[in-house]
Amino acid sequence: MAFLEFKNVRIAGISAGVPKKILSNLNPDVNDGISSEYSPEDFVKTTGVKERRVSDKLCTSDLCYYAAEQLISDLKWNKEEIEALVFVSQTADYILPCTSCILQYRLGLSKDCYATDCTLGCSGWVYGLSQVVSLLLNGTIKKALLLCGDAKERAAGPRDPLFGAAGTATAVEYQEGAPGFQFHFGTDGSGYDAIITPDGGSRNQVSPKSFELEEIEGKQMHRMQTRMKGMDVFSFGITTPPKSIKRLAEHYGFNYMDSDYLILHQANMKMNNMIAKKLKFPLEKVPSCMLHFGNTSSASIPLTIVTELREKCKSTTKFLCCGFGVGLSWGTVAFEAKDMVISELVEVEEPTEKSQWV
Repeated sequence: MAFLEFKNVRIAGISAGVPKKILSNLNPDVNDGISSEYSPEDFVKTTGVKERRVSDKLCTSDLCYYAAEQLISDLKWNKEEIEALVFVSQTADYILPCTSCILQYRLGLSKDCYATDCTLGCSGWVYGLSQVVSLLLNGTIKKALLLCGDAKERAAGPRDPLFGAAGTATAVEYQEGAPGFQFHFGTDGSGYDAIITPDGGSRNQVSPKSFELEEIEGKQMHRMQTRMKGMDVFSFGITTPPKSIKRLAEHYGFNYMDSDYLILHQANMKMNNMIAKKLKFPLEKVPSCMLHFGNTSSASIPLTIVTELREKCKSTTKFLCCGFGVGLSWGTVAFEAKDMVISELVEVEEPTEKSQWV
C-alpha cells in the first residue's frame, strides 16, 4: 500500500506566477479550440473555465522562476541554504538537460544543490511534495524548493480552451516538531492513453504527419498536442479521488471532515463538485481557481491556494489535497500549515525580445 508519513518537515510558503495575457472562452475570435458540440457559453457552464492565462513566449520555467524569486524574497531565505530543487512539468525547456539544472543556475542557488525533474502532470504537486519532503526527512538538507506547472507547448497549434499556463513555487523546510505530512498514492497504467501526447517521444518520433490536424472529440488537433478521452477521464476523476481521500483518512485515523480546506486538482468544475458531494464535504470549503485560470496541471493545487486562500488562511490551517489525472495517477496529502507565507500572485509580462531564457 502506497501510504507514506513524514514528520519534522513543513511548508514554509507557496507562490505562483502566471502570464499577464488573458484569453476568454467567451470571445468568438479565440474559441476555435472549443468542441463543435458546445457553444462557448455551454463550454463555460460545463467545464467551469471562463478564461485562462496564455503566452506565446513564456515557458514553465520562466513562470516558476518569477514565483520562486517572489517567495524567496517574502521568506527572506538565503539562497545558499536552499540545497534541493524539484521541477515538475510536462513542458520542460529541453529534452536535455533537466530544467531543474537550469533553474538552479538561474535562481543563483548553491552548486551543492540536489536538482531533478519529474514529468508527472495533474498529480505532480503531491508526488513532487513527497519527493522534496523525503529529501529533508533526516535534516541533512534544511531547505528546498518544489517548482510545478505547465505553460508553452512543445509545438504550436490550435489552443485547447481548457488549459492555462502557470508556474508555482513551494518552499519546504526541516523543522523539529513539525507535524509533517500523510500521503496516499496510486497508479493505473492501463489507462495510460486516456491523456496522452501521441508523438514526440521515442515511441512515436516526430515526423511531418505529427503536425497534420485531425478531429479528436470534436476538436482539431495534431499529434504533438495533448488529447484525452473525456468520458474515461471524467469517470476516473469522480471515482478514484474520493476513494483515495477516504483511504488516507482511514489509514491514519483522522476525520477528513475536520480539514479546513479540500483542494482538488482543477480539472473540471462539475467533476470536482461531484467529488465533494460524494465526500459530503461542504462546497464552501472546496475553493476553485479554474474559472479564471483553467486547468493548470501540476500547478493547480498551489495556484488555488495562492489565488483563493491568501487572505483566508488562519495561523494554523488543515489542508487536504488531491491531484489526479495523466498516467492514470493520483496522490492525496493531508498536512497542517502553521504561519505559512502565501505570496501575492505574480503576473509576468510577455517579453518583447528573445533572450537566453525565452
